[in-house]
Amino acid sequence: MTIETIPEHLLTNADEVAIAALLARCFTTDFGGRSYFQTRHSWRHVIRNDGIAAHLAVQLRAVRLGAEIVTIAGIADVATEPDHRGQGHAASLLQAALQTARQSPAQHVLLFGTAKLYPAAGFRPIANPLTYIDLTGASTGPLHRNRPEDHLQVLDLKDQPWNSAKPLDLLGGLF
Repeated sequence: MTIETIPEHLLTNADEVAIAALLARCFTTDFGGRSYFQTRHSWRHVIRNDGIAAHLAVQLRAVRLGAEIVTIAGIADVATEPDHRGQGHAASLLQAALQTARQSPAQHVLLFGTAKLYPAAGFRPIANPLTYIDLTGASTGPLHRNRPEDHLQVLDLKDQPWNSAKPLDLLGGLF
């Protein structure tokens, strides 16, 4: 299995179409025919097998944790073709994303998810009060302040541990 890392600006039209089709098959959420849900990512990791068999996207971005601006890598759009599931593709893509994130300015990796592969990779649940803009349908919607989020998880990349007591402002939409 070969994992390919694709910076967002180097995605080909063919890959855009293939990723959009994969996301449409794997999620009930309407991605609007796009290869991303709300906003473009920084980079993608893919596994190919007669097309794109598995995909994971990462957004490198600044967020506000209390009064501090922190750079994070946000994991998004993890998807595996149904007939390729159970082969470790998502776990392999996650490890590739973590390796790339460690080389970036990101201090932490955040994701919204419940899959068992996340705690196995070292993620832990956090309950920071969350502020974000609803960008469903890639359209600016309402601002949500201090919302609890049951599925938010973090993995520390640097020496500074995540502070779960401080409010988290995503300074934009979810990833």
